[in-house]
Amino acid sequence: MSQSLIRGLELLSQLAGQPATLDELAARAAVHKTTVMRLLHDLEAQRFVFRDGQQRYRLGAKIFELSARALEQRDIRAVARPHLAALNEATGHTVHLAAFEGREVVYIDKFESRHPVRMYSRIGLTAALHSAAVAKVLLADLPAERRAAIAGQIDYVKATENTILTPPALLAELELVRQQGWAHDDCEHEPLVHCIAAPVRDASGTVVAAVSTSVPTVLLDREGLLGLLPGLKSSADAVSRELGHLPKGTTR
Repeated sequence: MSQSLIRGLELLSQLAGQPATLDELAARAAVHKTTVMRLLHDLEAQRFVFRDGQQRYRLGAKIFELSARALEQRDIRAVARPHLAALNEATGHTVHLAAFEGREVVYIDKFESRHPVRMYSRIGLTAALHSAAVAKVLLADLPAERRAAIAGQIDYVKATENTILTPPALLAELELVRQQGWAHDDCEHEPLVHCIAAPVRDASGTVVAAVSTSVPTVLLDREGLLGLLPGLKSSADAVSRELGHLPKGTTR
């Protein structure tokens, strides 16, 4: 990959965090200001960035056009969307859809809670493999050797007092998820936020995505959260059926 392309992508990544002026971007760059200015001019010409009234660079329309096209290409997201919307409407709580993207689990859709307390997550962010319920669902479906290999490679960052911190503990949790058919994040990923997730399967029976409901503990206790499980599993199963999955013992 060319150095100019890498530097251009680094500029876009910085602007994804917040708008910035040329001087601010140049101060953080490892190259001369004139190089940064040239890259910004090229990006601006292709509508990847634009300057606002305060001469700050922001992500441009081309970024959002490409993002929309990328999301449209994810058939799972298109199939799942009406079911996620219905679940969100029925519960009022945050609903996520996540899937593997390479070795990471990424949120590919989200419906916000109608309550004042909101989740920090957003489409495109990764989910922690050792703590997020959606990640547990996806990992639990992998072959045992693959699960063990991933568990041994994770950086076990302690996010809360409940975070799983060792490979054996994670593997035990994944086996439980595999057996019961759903996952629980007991305030492991965010303090005072718990979550449940259920699998979405394709025609082969493989788990290709996970649907979750996240709720602050001030709104629902553990019993209340688990009370949402039937609706969550029903929504995930509906998406699975549209993807061609038939549970054992059923026929078309």
